[in-house]
Amino acid sequence: MPFSPYTFSVWVLPIIIAITFHEAAHGFVAWRFGDDTALKLGRVSFNPIRHIDPFGTLLLPAMLLFTGSPFLFGYAKPVPVNFRNLQPLRLGMVMVALAGPATNIVLAFAAALAFHALPLVPASSAQWVFDNLKNAILLNIILAVFNMMPIPPLDGGRVAVAILPRPLASPLARLEPFGMLILVGFLILLPLAGSQFGLNLDVVSRLLRAATDSLVRLLLILTGNT
Repeated sequence: MPFSPYTFSVWVLPIIIAITFHEAAHGFVAWRFGDDTALKLGRVSFNPIRHIDPFGTLLLPAMLLFTGSPFLFGYAKPVPVNFRNLQPLRLGMVMVALAGPATNIVLAFAAALAFHALPLVPASSAQWVFDNLKNAILLNIILAVFNMMPIPPLDGGRVAVAILPRPLASPLARLEPFGMLILVGFLILLPLAGSQFGLNLDVVSRLLRAATDSLVRLLLILTGNT
């Protein structure tokens, strides 16, 4: 993907909105289930400034775009949650974790519906609006799918810890400090190592792409965009 000011302009809003709403949703649901940690810190907000991580939200995605990376990834400042305050605990953990990906699915659905309003957009801006909506769909689906991987500290890992029996949940929870390293290993290091031996070990990325493509197609069908 060649980098240009136009490319940046059609990715920056979808990235900021997707990540900001994702994190704000975690904080809001945590508050509704009894934990006001995020609320007191001003993180139950759709103001992106409260959630933006300068590197993860802006610099990292920009570098990936600039280098023509085949994947785009970013993150915001994690919303603090004191899980001991959640009532009921297990249901609260599940709902707080699901809030982010669910919000991304809703945003993707809204962007897909907005395609139908493109005839109302001035011709000079129609392509720019179209590209923003297209990227919003893709980014929100990617965030939802990626975050539902069952590895802490991703949302899917938190759901797994909450619903699995304790003998399985406890060792999985202990992986949380190493979760991002595990992801880097699966998504970057393992494929690079395999390429040195002529092997395609990019299994996780292929599964993520397949799930993302399937959800995007389903979303377009449901919103009448096929």
